[in-house]
Amino acid sequence: MRSQPPQSCRGEAARLDGRLLLMLGLLGVFVCVVVVRRRATTPSQGLLATGPPASEAASTQSHPAVFPATTTAATASVPATAPAWKIPISTARQNERDAMARTIAAYGLKDEKVLKVMRAVPRHEFVPADYRRRAYADTPLPIGNGQTISQPYIVAEMTRLLELTDASRVLEIGTGSGYQAAVLAHLTPHVYTVEIVKPLAEAARKRLKRLGYASVTARWADGWWGWKQHGPFDAIIVTCAARQIPPPLIAQLTHGGRMVIPVGGPLATQTLMLVQKRPDGTIQTTDLMPVRFAPLLRGTEKER
Repeated sequence: MRSQPPQSCRGEAARLDGRLLLMLGLLGVFVCVVVVRRRATTPSQGLLATGPPASEAASTQSHPAVFPATTTAATASVPATAPAWKIPISTARQNERDAMARTIAAYGLKDEKVLKVMRAVPRHEFVPADYRRRAYADTPLPIGNGQTISQPYIVAEMTRLLELTDASRVLEIGTGSGYQAAVLAHLTPHVYTVEIVKPLAEAARKRLKRLGYASVTARWADGWWGWKQHGPFDAIIVTCAARQIPPPLIAQLTHGGRMVIPVGGPLATQTLMLVQKRPDGTIQTTDLMPVRFAPLLRGTEKER
């Protein structure tokens, strides 16, 4: 027969059970309050879909270490010592530049941002001494090695078609004398340019540095292959005519990116084309106008 506890012990146990139940009840209320408060501060699905506020979004943007910050403060990806994006200022032969921009506008190009850049870049610095008198005529000019500097209107129109912002990463194929790269550098500090003719590549690199275009990165290489190490690019501009659109350049274009390229053989009719890579990766091409460019030259494996 099991022994029964004394009556006093049973009463004490009952009182302890009551206190325990009361404590558990209070604890449950506290937990409910905490859960409710935590839920009240959790953003809704709609708020989450909008992403962080603009100030936070700016601080999370990353930039390649070799490039300066643009409109946002330096982030952890950009060294504090990164140089500022400085656009060179030159006023030599300004009246002629202004007249050149008016001629471009007369063709129907009304993009004031592009016209401002055309007025700002000293084209006479990018042509040989023998042709500097004609530097602001609306015509292409020889720059040596069988190459030319493009007609100012074509430079302006191809630049406009890229729709650049100061955050755009742009690749130029065919540096030439460096004039187009200088124009691009007034719109974004993220400019890469490739030239296959070694004397032109070396001269352009020195010229751009002398004139203060430090944000332009130049390379001597076969432009057919682009510059994969620094891609993908928001915009690609090809200043020499290819028989077909180079597949490596399409691959290095971002989804939503734009490429302007003349297509056609050296003795055939060439067409300036706009190539757009849609967000789903499909390609759309648009024929724009007949043009005449020097051909896209090809190099060896060693020169890639």
